[in-house]
Amino acid sequence: MALIHCPECNEQISDKALACPKCGHPRMSQLMGWRALGFEWKTKEEVFGWPLIHIAVGFDKKTGRLAVARGIIAIGQFGIGVITLAQFGVGLLFGLGQFVAGFCVIGQFAFGIFFGLGQIATGMTAIGQFGFGQYVRAMAGIGQHLWTMKIKDPEAVEHFRKFFDVLKLHAG
Repeated sequence: MALIHCPECNEQISDKALACPKCGHPRMSQLMGWRALGFEWKTKEEVFGWPLIHIAVGFDKKTGRLAVARGIIAIGQFGIGVITLAQFGVGLLFGLGQFVAGFCVIGQFAFGIFFGLGQIATGMTAIGQFGFGQYVRAMAGIGQHLWTMKIKDPEAVEHFRKFFDVLKLHAG
């Protein structure tokens, strides 16, 4: 038996306890029939106090809480970093995942400041099924310059033609 900290009150409790004896907080991993499973790895190198790379998935073995990757490059179910690959994440510069926010992002729900690509996308340039931004290429969208199923703003068409020409230039 190992001692862990209750995620609610920080009291030390048995890793086999179904709930904290002090505050009653349930230990979902025990109630669901499995121990706190997880994986965590980070580099020793740091930049501004953050590990260069931090990978964290599952549950934190010490606290039983969901693991959050925090690093310059953050990889996990939940992540916060300069570059983030996560199911739910914030990538200050770039994010890739299901629900992501940041400067440039790609995801199912992509909340970008400059660029967003996703089923639902935001950004100065937004590409998706539904887009919201200054230049929007989507089935439907809201923005200053739209290229959608029903609207074909010439300025939006020109913007996206240039945008895709630049991508072709760098890909070839």
